[in-house]
Amino acid sequence: MKKIILIVSILMLSCVVYAADETVVKTESGGESAVITEEHKLQSNDERESQILKEQSLQQKVNNIGYRILNANKIDKPIVFTYTVDNRPLLPVDTSVTKRQIMFYDVYFKYASNDDEIAAILAHDISKAVRSYDGAWGGWISAAQIKMAPKKYEIFADKRAVDYMVYAGYNPLGLITLIHKAYPQKRYDAISTTNLTSKRLAVIYEYIFTKYPQFLVNNEYINDEVYQNFLLDSVNNRLKLRQKMESGTTASPRYE
Repeated sequence: MKKIILIVSILMLSCVVYAADETVVKTESGGESAVITEEHKLQSNDERESQILKEQSLQQKVNNIGYRILNANKIDKPIVFTYTVDNRPLLPVDTSVTKRQIMFYDVYFKYASNDDEIAAILAHDISKAVRSYDGAWGGWISAAQIKMAPKKYEIFADKRAVDYMVYAGYNPLGLITLIHKAYPQKRYDAISTTNLTSKRLAVIYEYIFTKYPQFLVNNEYINDEVYQNFLLDSVNNRLKLRQKMESGTTASPRYE
């Protein structure tokens, strides 16, 4: 009898010790409970810490490239860069205009595969943020103009982004590859707030061709599959550029 009591006591003690390492959590539906052990807690904490370190690393990368562009171009306007894992709004909110805070969404890393392409994203938004400082009322009028004529300033921002990238030591062809793989081609842009992707790329290519031809002569992207696809898709627009150069006209080609 004493042996039976001793065995039962040991079993009960074991259960108590085991229970001390468990946390019982009721499910939202109020059904069966789930057991989370201390080992699971530690694993969860490790995952959170790993995620925080990853986000800090990516934020630092965005900062390094962003501030390199600002410093190299002598931009003395306060602009901050914020990496976020939040989803990009379905309706684009131009925070670079309203807050001078450039949001770099985690999804951008799906398309920006190198520093040139990250710089392309940041340089484009920096150009709009800088313009928001120009003019009266603390740049409010300039910011309003950007919002009222988005297609015009989209091209303006693309060209200035090329300048910013070059002066910061980045290859502006990264802007072409980034846009080519990240912005789908629409059917038309007559009533749109943005230009056709093909038109944007044609204007950027012409700007690089005329102002920074060394990047095309010594083309580091010539074997890049995305850049090769851009060349394939842009045959007609590049032919129009060639005809413009041969004719000596200063009129802008009617890119498609």
